[in-house]
Amino acid sequence: MKRVFSGALVTMIAATSMLAGCSSSTNNSASSAQPAATSASAAPAQTTAAQEKVKLTIGSWRTEDTEAYAKIIAEFKKTNPNIDLEFKPTKNTEYNTSLNTALQSGSGPDIIHLRPYAAGAALADAGYLEPLDSVKGMDTFSKDTLLAATGSNGKVYGVPTVFSSTQIFYNKKIFQKYNLQEPKTWDELIKTADTLKQNKVTPFAFGSKEGWILSLTQGALAPSVYGTDFIKKILSGDANFKSPEFVSSIKQMKDLVPYFPDNYVGIGMDDMRNMFVTEQAAMMVMGDWEYAVMKKANPDLQMDVFPVPPVKADGKPTVTTWVDGSFAVNAKSAHKQEALKFMEFLTTKAFGIVAVNELQKPSTIPGIQANDPLVAKITKNADSISTPYAAVVYFSAGNPTTKVTLENSLQGMYLNKLTPEQVAEEVQKSADTWFKPKK
Repeated sequence: MKRVFSGALVTMIAATSMLAGCSSSTNNSASSAQPAATSASAAPAQTTAAQEKVKLTIGSWRTEDTEAYAKIIAEFKKTNPNIDLEFKPTKNTEYNTSLNTALQSGSGPDIIHLRPYAAGAALADAGYLEPLDSVKGMDTFSKDTLLAATGSNGKVYGVPTVFSSTQIFYNKKIFQKYNLQEPKTWDELIKTADTLKQNKVTPFAFGSKEGWILSLTQGALAPSVYGTDFIKKILSGDANFKSPEFVSSIKQMKDLVPYFPDNYVGIGMDDMRNMFVTEQAAMMVMGDWEYAVMKKANPDLQMDVFPVPPVKADGKPTVTTWVDGSFAVNAKSAHKQEALKFMEFLTTKAFGIVAVNELQKPSTIPGIQANDPLVAKITKNADSISTPYAAVVYFSAGNPTTKVTLENSLQGMYLNKLTPEQVAEEVQKSADTWFKPKK
């Protein structure tokens, strides 16, 4: 598979709001969860206790995935009928604070949906999570995939579930109306946008109100400018964020302004989605998770995707990928043994099949095929032409994180307060506070 982040070196810094805790090993937790039998007469009591129902809670920020997880839980219960699971998501903008507060008080959900990379590692380093290295099935995943939930001590604390990929969604009906094809080069993409604008169709559903949209968009489009090897040069110290290649990727973001909606600085994700599903906008740079949401919002919407086309004639099209999230076990859970059974389930093809078809995202488990043709296309691109989402995979550490600094600076640029060069300077200043290149 192509979804491999070779040579990745990630510095993970625990958030200052998190309190240090003590983490016990998986083996210790498994043994402590079962009282030892002291006599032969105690054995029947143990068997009875083992058959009693146990209820676990799953914390997540994915409110839109509630129906999908109901089906995932139903699949798990086929082989674990005595374990009940409740998927209890929190609004995505409130999840981190809510989870951290609960963990600091010694509570929180039994099973925790980890934000990927530095954010998840921070929880592990603070002692809130149970190590999962010995869980059956963990060898299903590559080391690079497990990197998304690896602590600074090298132990793995989460089971990666699905990949996310960012590409360009487009409205097939609008494209057909104006005789437009999937662009193969950046120049073709701009000509497509020009044609749409001339016909009073908004080329891109886009807004700069929410910072994460900016880093997501920049992360997807930038490889078209600087290729797939430039980030490796930053990681090794042979380049930095003030290098011309990175500055050019920021200028690219600025150059797209004529193709954005009016008043785009006040537009957020809900508005962007609404523009696309109501066919006011023809294209949207977005993560694959929006496919299921948009299809539900408008079942008649004829949409497709294409990779980001290269600027250079000899360049290659790309999609941007990363592990979207992993599931971990709360070190303070009263039912670790049962939670670990769910971790094992997450490594199986049974989970992979239901996840790819219900969440409609590429599976982290090799060899899982999607039934939906568009999800299959997204998965194929993620397997064959992907490049890592650098801001998340490599630069989501720092306080504030370098990713957040990029987002804030891009918002400043769109408010005409910063130039692309100044954006690059701010990003480099942030990286200098924590990132150490490794040759």
